[in-house]
Amino acid sequence: MTFSSVAFKIFEESIQKYHLIDDVNQEFENPYPESDLINHLLYRKNWIDTVQWHYEDIIRDPEIDPVAALTLKRKIDASNQDRTDMVEYIDSYFLQQYKNVTVAADATINSESPAWAIDRFSILALKIYHMQEEVDRTDADAAHKQACQAKLNVLLEQKQDLGTAIDQLLTAIENGDKYMKVYKQMKMYNDAELNPVLREKK
Repeated sequence: MTFSSVAFKIFEESIQKYHLIDDVNQEFENPYPESDLINHLLYRKNWIDTVQWHYEDIIRDPEIDPVAALTLKRKIDASNQDRTDMVEYIDSYFLQQYKNVTVAADATINSESPAWAIDRFSILALKIYHMQEEVDRTDADAAHKQACQAKLNVLLEQKQDLGTAIDQLLTAIENGDKYMKVYKQMKMYNDAELNPVLREKK
């Protein structure tokens, strides 16, 4: 199996497991041990994305209590930081995997690292799952289901294209035709030294 097909299968496992309870506060348990590092990271990555997907649904409730909304906004901020950290862990894995590759003299750099492409792949798995839910709704009319099926078809095409691009990128890095160069995201809004509002509160 290709890397992308394995990754997408793990994302689907995570999404299905979350929806057994469908509660943002449920306990997380990773079925992949740390010794199976990349699969462990992929499952954790998608779980973070899945919980945040539902945070974003909840906070858009027009009748949400303002205090609850503020609490939820803090959780979304923390989740965004966890998501970014997990992307960097995944890129660190690939840097380790390919550290001994002889890079070709004419090797090029990709516009995004493998892990940021995988980040988009994880979100795409969530879009496909929830669009399929819309297609399968028994309380929706035919026009809604038809419109959602058209969107789902596009998402499935994107899945094929993005999965192929990820596999091609990893192969190119493994062969030395491309090289990895990872930049830390350097988020500023959570840092008390870099966010002027937080700095004033110190």
